[in-house]
Amino acid sequence: MPANSKYLTKSPSQRFAKISAGILGGYIITALIHMCLPLWLPKSREVLITSIFTLFIVWCVLLIVPFLFKNGWKSWLLYAAVTALLYGVYYLGNQNNPFI
Repeated sequence: MPANSKYLTKSPSQRFAKISAGILGGYIITALIHMCLPLWLPKSREVLITSIFTLFIVWCVLLIVPFLFKNGWKSWLLYAAVTALLYGVYYLGNQNNPFI
């Protein structure tokens, strides 16, 4: 059964914003989360080994989230804010131990 057309996004720019936020923004956030995990957890070697499996799962979840927004650019704004926050945490945490 096809989707009801009144629920589909009509604007190409909104469609592009949602798809690009899901793919690119979701991957950047997922990578930053997995880069921050060794800073937060004591056994960093095991975290890096299991991150191969969890990276794909988290990325799939973050790929779906922008489609829950009415405005795709708001999802980009949210993803940019989360990216800046996670990068700040990684940068400040990695200054103490640059060999992680």
